[in-house]
Amino acid sequence: MNQHPPARRHGSFTGRIGIAREDITPPVGVYSRNWGAAKQDTADSIHRPLTLTALTLAPSSAADPLVLIDADLGWWRPLDLFHRFQKRLLEELSLESSRFIFALSHTHAAAPLMEPDPSLPGSELLSPWLERVYQATISTIEQALAGAEVATLDWHAGRCGLASVRDLPDPDPEADRIICGFNPSAEADDTLLVGRITDPSGTTRATIVNYACHPTTLAWENTSISPDYIGAMRETIQEATGATALFLQGMSGDVAPRHQYVGDVEVADRHGRQLGFAALSVLEDMEPAGSQLLFDGVVESGAPLANWRHESTEPSPELQAVEVAAELELKDWPTADELEQQRMACDDRALEERLRRRRDIRRSLGDGTSFPLAVHAWKIGDAVLVGCGGEAYSQLQQELRNRFPDVSLICMNLINGSVGYLPPADLYDLDIYPVWQTPFARGCLERISDTMTGAIEALQG
Repeated sequence: MNQHPPARRHGSFTGRIGIAREDITPPVGVYSRNWGAAKQDTADSIHRPLTLTALTLAPSSAADPLVLIDADLGWWRPLDLFHRFQKRLLEELSLESSRFIFALSHTHAAAPLMEPDPSLPGSELLSPWLERVYQATISTIEQALAGAEVATLDWHAGRCGLASVRDLPDPDPEADRIICGFNPSAEADDTLLVGRITDPSGTTRATIVNYACHPTTLAWENTSISPDYIGAMRETIQEATGATALFLQGMSGDVAPRHQYVGDVEVADRHGRQLGFAALSVLEDMEPAGSQLLFDGVVESGAPLANWRHESTEPSPELQAVEVAAELELKDWPTADELEQQRMACDDRALEERLRRRRDIRRSLGDGTSFPLAVHAWKIGDAVLVGCGGEAYSQLQQELRNRFPDVSLICMNLINGSVGYLPPADLYDLDIYPVWQTPFARGCLERISDTMTGAIEALQG
């Protein structure tokens, strides 16, 4: 016997939602060298402002909120700096760590999140700027909570072709390695997940874009502070909707724009418009908030016509948060002191930058043999957000979405700290940067995958 086709509905949440944003652009002259190949250490201009946006979610005014920060920042150097930042913030706002996510857009054209280093020009500006970032975090959270109103958050998936696989076998037959750049023979995960926040009148209050693509358009030739493509993406969406646009970086360890590593900011803006227009297309494809498209029988006409109509639904008010740790085995690296000695003896500018970063990672993780990497998972109505502080390859978000096909999954990298890449096990037999860079031994991605799967299953009950 034939059954009616299932209704078309979005993963939804309804409750009190707050949004607030502040400018966190660092000053011109700040230390901003994020590329080993860069010849300039400080920023000499501002392409677009960097912003920090707070999103708060609660089922009612009396309930404890979930707090999500979207910040135009690159990565923490070292991890301990974030832990101190987080501890201070959680104490000041009386938040539980499981209910707080500080997400980085991962722009490579911002001032680094690091302590001042007297040997680096412009680094004396980092401490006051970091304090400004902290105060903006507190302020936006308080504003979002104070201005929270009843609203509905719906999710819908689409596609965007901005991202490409960036693991390319070196064309030099003498070089047995994988280089970091566009691989035209590989197919990237193009999944684009868009969230839409609407008030009871149906007016869009905010949009959320979850997409996996390294913001590495601007590289060593760039001397401007910039959010990379994310700035023009937000502008494109906000001009069309009149509402705040947020960005959540997906699991982008192996994906980036095809055309990248440039100094021309217009290339970054073009990438942002591409993603922004794709997100707007997804928004136009969504059903009205709080409704589903339901099969309503057959109308006999020149042809038998399947009639569908919109029907009101009750979005879920459920919110849950879990924080679990994946114990990851560490590589047999030198100690932090040994790495610092290697760095001091190095006269190659690019290699010295690599050793500086490796030293900072080792200092963060200690000299043990394993490290508990935190995994955060939130149930937001019918949707689930999951992420960690590593840079997971995009195959992880593909696997998770295949395992939970009926769930709108917001998959994220670089939340609540940043440590290193999470490459798949088979890449550990190759000469490739993410394997060289990561402190984690073979099997780290697979371990994170199991941990995230367990967390999602626990939230689904």
